[in-house]
Amino acid sequence: MKHLFYSLLLITIGFSFAEAQTTLKESSKSALTIGEVVTIDSKILSESRTLNIYLPEGYKVSDTLKYPVIYVLDGSMNEDFIHIVGLVQFFNLQMDMPKTIVVGIANIDRKRDFTFPTIDKKLKKDFPTTGGSKKFIEFLQHEVQPYINANYSTNAQKMLIGQSLGGLLATEILFKIPTLFTDYIIVSPSLWWDNESLLKDAKMFLGAHKKMPVNVYISVGAEGEIMEREAKTLAELLKNSGKPNLKSEFLFLPNENHATILHQSVNDSFKLMFPYKEK
Repeated sequence: MKHLFYSLLLITIGFSFAEAQTTLKESSKSALTIGEVVTIDSKILSESRTLNIYLPEGYKVSDTLKYPVIYVLDGSMNEDFIHIVGLVQFFNLQMDMPKTIVVGIANIDRKRDFTFPTIDKKLKKDFPTTGGSKKFIEFLQHEVQPYINANYSTNAQKMLIGQSLGGLLATEILFKIPTLFTDYIIVSPSLWWDNESLLKDAKMFLGAHKKMPVNVYISVGAEGEIMEREAKTLAELLKNSGKPNLKSEFLFLPNENHATILHQSVNDSFKLMFPYKEK
């Protein structure tokens, strides 16, 4: 009888809970919005490209308040955009990071956009669409940045975040047009591309610039001898470049791999840029 009583009691509670759920009404509902999605027609790339744009709390177009901008390669909604935005919001909330606009550049063909041409026959066979970084850099320089500056309240600080092939592209920009950005977070760069030609020509590229007023944060995890060596070599080249105003930091994160490295790298780079201060 006890078992029957408890069974009936549970059934009654279940029906009551279900009935309460069906009668519960929403007091209000609205869209959860953290920014804007913009499609621009690129003449340089001859295609439409999507920009995912995070606008910080309280953002408004203003003549007085100007915001730094972080540009995220691999910036699609299902790639790195959302969790980079989360870090930016957290560091603004808890640390000394100013309110910042984040621009995620959504991918169409990252292998095409993030690599320069190679003479390596195997790479050309395995990755037939590669070699379009020159046009993509022009797209960033002459279309994306001007669009953002014309339509949003921005200041002079422009940060670029790129991992893997995105780190290769970020390194190429740093070497060829360093002032396109003021800050670079270069994570696990694929400097093996084209038999390490970018590294081999690094001194030539660095020698072409009298000044490089930029901040560079290079990181790598436990990702194999080649990638670890290349990242360390890049960091050493920058550290010993003798360039005025070129500041660089190297982070080796042995507990991270190629899949987990980006989030922790950006977190640790932000800690160096915006250290915690008691309020």
